[in-house]
Order: sequence, then structure tokens, then C-alpha cells
Amino acid sequence: MALILNIDTATESAIISISEKDKIIDSVTNSNQKDHASFLQPAIKNLLQKADLSINKLNAIAVTAGPGSYTGLRVGMASAKGLCYALKIPMITINTLEVMALSSIKQIQDQSALYCPMIDARRMEVFTAVYDHHLTEIVKPCSIILDDGSFKYMLETNKIYFSGSGALKLKHILDNKNTIFIDNEMAPDAMAQLAYENYIKKNFANVSYASPVYLKEFYTPSKPGA
Repeated sequence: MALILNIDTATESAIISISEKDKIIDSVTNSNQKDHASFLQPAIKNLLQKADLSINKLNAIAVTAGPGSYTGLRVGMASAKGLCYALKIPMITINTLEVMALSSIKQIQDQSALYCPMIDARRMEVFTAVYDHHLTEIVKPCSIILDDGSFKYMLETNKIYFSGSGALKLKHILDNKNTIFIDNEMAPDAMAQLAYENYIKKNFANVSYASPVYLKEFYTPSKPGA
């Protein structure tokens, strides 16, 4: 039996779940991004209590490592590291865009299409990647500035499903018959599947050196007069 605690605080909605292998036992969601830090620890405690599980029964902890909200990524990573240190169990880091893409793949089930998750990164910039229905990377995770020529050549021969907070920006400037915008949520079972796949492969992160994947430098506005 592999019991995994899954922590996703990378985007607007935080999802905490417990899975046995790749099956969700229970999950809880917080939709107020500003409350992710205060939500996380009570959510973990409540999930364990509802499942009648001791925290010492966990075999691993999976966490979305980014890209995403800077604060959310730090909150999730710090909590995962602390628990892994205390429990002496492995940590699994998962790219947020992979979870988003797999959520779309599970929902749409169109094997002929490509899937492009997008996370809003201020102004016209987004964090994005492109995957096929096997979750094979077609375009690696990156930060790009959107314009009316974005994905032009890929859309000539491929239908692409765009999802996530960043896709709303593209919807207003891109008009193409192969473009489909979907409104789907991050699925707890998508992260559970990726976490278990990494667990059975023993694809574990180094708890001491693991860090969030920001894809661009953290920006702090200058103080007035600085």
C-alpha cells in the first residue's frame, strides 16, 4: 500500500488530497488564494482525521513545484519539506502544468489533439507548455508573452485545447478554428496519478535542495523613493 499526501497550492485554488496508490481517498479545496497558507495545515489534519489515518502511515508527500504563484509555491514546498524531514519519508515534486494538462486530458479524452495549460503571469505573460494526449512534452514549460501570432504554426496542423487562468488572455486575441478554450479545474486524481507514477519509479526529490520552479525571476516592486 502506498499512501501519499498530495499538496497543490500553486494556483488560485489549493487542493490537498490523500491517495492510496493513484486513487483518491479524500480531498479538500480552498478557492481563496490569499488563504492558502492558513488553509494548508488544518486541511491536512482534517483529511487524516476523516480518513482515520495517522500521519505516520504516510509513505510519501507530493507537491506541485511550479510554475505558479510565488507565495503559494513557497507555502506548499515548505510544508512538504517539513513533513518529509519529520516523518523521514520521500518527497515527490510535480510540475504544475503537467497536472493541469492531465486534468484536461482526462476530461476531454481527445487523442488527436494537443493540450496547452496556461498560468497567468501578469500583463500578457503566461507560464505554459504543450503536451499530447500521452502527456509527452511538445513544448517544454516556459514563460512567454502572448500576441496574435502565438501558436500560429502549431495551430495550422493541430487542434489545441487551452486551459487555465492564462488562457483567458489568449482567448481575446486569437481567432483560429483549431483553437478550443476549456474551463476545467485541477483534478485531484490527476495529481494522484502523477504522484504514484513517480513513487513506483522512486523518482524522489532531494528534500534538502528541492526548490520551487518559478520560470522567471521573482519580482518585488521598488519602494517609493528607492
